[in-house]
Amino acid sequence: MTDQTASSESAPRDQYTHGHHESVLRSHTWRTVANSAAYLIPELAAGGVLLDVGCGPGTITVDLARRIAPGRVVGLDASSEIVERAAGLAADAGVHNAQFQVGNIYALDFPDASFDIVHAHQVMQHLARPVAAMAEIRRVLRPGGVFAARDVDYGGVMIAPVIDGLTEWMRVYREVHYWNGGDPDAGRSLKAWALAAGFTSVTSSASMWCFASDAEREWWGESWAVRVTESSFAAHAIEAGVAELADLKRMAAAWRVWLRDPTGWFGMPHGEILARD
Repeated sequence: MTDQTASSESAPRDQYTHGHHESVLRSHTWRTVANSAAYLIPELAAGGVLLDVGCGPGTITVDLARRIAPGRVVGLDASSEIVERAAGLAADAGVHNAQFQVGNIYALDFPDASFDIVHAHQVMQHLARPVAAMAEIRRVLRPGGVFAARDVDYGGVMIAPVIDGLTEWMRVYREVHYWNGGDPDAGRSLKAWALAAGFTSVTSSASMWCFASDAEREWWGESWAVRVTESSFAAHAIEAGVAELADLKRMAAAWRVWLRDPTGWFGMPHGEILARD
């Protein structure tokens, strides 16, 4: 075995659990600054320069660009397909102060002290080396700049009513997330990771997503009913050996039972940080 092979085999997977199936992107395009980055609003000033890492389809990025105009926003994602989609969204919306590019969060292609704000929404949970990523983010921040991160904490997710298939879904989801090298409970660790990355001042907060109305249950439940059998999550679950196709189909059916139940309620807690030197 060569040293290179040994290094490759011992490296963490560092793989995005959800993938970019249309059911995933449909849920991501719901996101705005108001429902996903409200804690950051007081920091947004006209004329700033902001980097949005892991920007996905760009709905938050475009919203940020509107709020800091005439400042500039750069959206960064590992997927060229997603970057193209986000750029199209900005063009269609007439937002000209946002640009998008492919990049690597561990090796940002920007000089030191390039940005006033670096924003990361639902990114750190999917990284095998979140402290290393935060250290690189710290490098590209200007003096006095702020790193803003928000991540879900699946350890606190609340689902009602109790349905066996959804209990199984939560178990399998967590195992797949760990198998991919991430941390499904990242929300509670953001502060510790930021301090370990060298930030000296970290302000923490928390907020929730809640899906309970008929429209919310239909949207969220159907999204997951499709994801659980058709997205990368399904392939990862089977490859990891934590579920078979029959199991995933039961989970999809459970999501559809949940979304039709008028008592259905789903709460997702999120940890948030504003980190500075």
